Amino acid sequence: MSKILVTGGRGFIGTNLTHELRSRGHEVWTSDILQGEDPQHLKADVSEYQQMEAIFRQHHFDFVYHLAAEYGRWNGEDHYQNLWRTNVIGTKNMLRLQEQHRYKMIFFSSAEVYGDYDELMSEDVMERVPIKQMNDYAISKWAGELQCLNHALMFGTETVRVRPVGCYGPHEYYSRYRGVIPIFVYHALHGKPFTVHRGHQRIFDYVEDTCRTFANIADNFIPGEVYNVGGREDWVVNIEELAEIVLETTGASPELAQFKGEEAFTTRVKVVDFSKARRDLKHDPKIDIREGVRRYVAWARKVYEK
Repeated sequence: MSKILVTGGRGFIGTNLTHELRSRGHEVWTSDILQGEDPQHLKADVSEYQQMEAIFRQHHFDFVYHLAAEYGRWNGEDHYQNLWRTNVIGTKNMLRLQEQHRYKMIFFSSAEVYGDYDELMSEDVMERVPIKQMNDYAISKWAGELQCLNHALMFGTETVRVRPVGCYGPHEYYSRYRGVIPIFVYHALHGKPFTVHRGHQRIFDYVEDTCRTFANIADNFIPGEVYNVGGREDWVVNIEELAEIVLETTGASPELAQFKGEEAFTTRVKVVDFSKARRDLKHDPKIDIREGVRRYVAWARKVYEK
């Protein structure tokens, strides 16, 4: 089994991924700007090189899953200094440390890098089409990918990039910067109105499915590869239908959903190709949107005592 560090390990995906990796027998350590009670958790900020260097002076890791990041386009507007410091300088720090310690890294990008592209999003689109990223968050994630590619050429570092698509599930706590599912569910459970922008389509992936695929990278690590990781291609749902599912599942009043036109500065339709992840990483999602929302609502009721 491997010794693994998960940066951003106290976050939504990090918490679930740590559980999945440990269930397979790996020795997993986490780091985060947040404190944690786990004896294998280390408080550190990826944007501060000396804090991360101190971790690697004490530990040798076979793999680093680099999740630590500021998330979301509006978060990136309101707190852009944190976004660029964490997402770009933090990634540079991890790459510098990788040069010295030669761990294999899994870098977490985002499907947001596909920007305004509205056709089938296969991984090679970024090499073939001039893409316009639509917000600072997306730009910072694409910058991180380019950093990984440049370091591989200059220093021979080994990195796999992943582009998560619509991940949701337990441990994703509400904030106005989070994804559409935690926002809809939180408002529905609290009887608060929420905005539904018409005309958008997405594929969502329940976090247990996502993390099973991410964990498989340690078993079949192919340096230089990049993978879309999400649900299934035929699991496309429009946001109006998603709102109906949330309202039905929570039992909230349909009047809470306030419908408006398309949302600006975000991709209207995301049609994503997951064939590479199926081929190399045994990507095989089981939990569709209705079952996933049911599970997430059950978790949220306990958390918010609703």
